[in-house]
Amino acid sequence: MERRIYHILQNGINGWKSMLEQSGRTSVTGSNKQDVINRTIAMAKTHSKCSVIIHKTDGSIQEEKTFPRSAEPVYCK
Repeated sequence: MERRIYHILQNGINGWKSMLEQSGRTSVTGSNKQDVINRTIAMAKTHSKCSVIIHKTDGSIQEEKTFPRSAEPVYCK
């Protein structure tokens, strides 16, 4: 099964969103970054292979989380 990858990005000035890579659709939105992270991670854990890439306000990558942990790509180990 192919890995699903969600990106958490700033949405406007005061908001955050998560988007499924290559779909162009927003999955979760909110004004609180941690809330969007938590809700996206909960969603990611329902898939057999999934990554959540959290971006900073400047768009650079802050952190990547992989679920389940055993499905982590080789380049991350």
